[in-house]
Amino acid sequence: MTRIDVIDNHGQFTHLEQRALREMGVDVELVDNETPPEDIDADGLVLSGGPSIDRIGNCPGYLDLDIPVLGICLGHQVMARELGGEVGEGDYGGYADVTVDILDDEDPLVGSLAPDTRVWASHADEVTRVPEGFERTAESDVCGVEAMSDADRDLYGVQWHPEVAHTEEGEEVFENFLARCD
Repeated sequence: MTRIDVIDNHGQFTHLEQRALREMGVDVELVDNETPPEDIDADGLVLSGGPSIDRIGNCPGYLDLDIPVLGICLGHQVMARELGGEVGEGDYGGYADVTVDILDDEDPLVGSLAPDTRVWASHADEVTRVPEGFERTAESDVCGVEAMSDADRDLYGVQWHPEVAHTEEGEEVFENFLARCD
């Protein structure tokens, strides 16, 4: 059975990420972001959302574990910043229903989603430039980097929250990620 660790960055939806995966039959553990990278024993990681890029604990070290990683909201931003991309303040702030345009229908994470997918996202901060090796895989009228992927390293990020009911194809995002963890 696939084992996924959800790294707790103290976000309000972190427990929903764990629950969504558990309901999909995944062996999932919630792990504090101060856990040393060498103590991680999972087939894949979810870097959860959270309130502050200053409270990311050991998240940068988790990106070097050679296992698939899915960054959600803050996790997406941490991945971008730590790997050489840029993160900046968004123009639209708080949570909202957003339609994202899928840019790459071959992408392993979001390529199978409908071309115009409705999601629930916060845009207080957002990725403004993807790191080297990453491709922008989704955008919206609100944000130019709604999703990004480096399929060669199995590193993926989404600005939105696939774990909430407001996101139309959230379970499919998790299914696509889990397929990379087998």
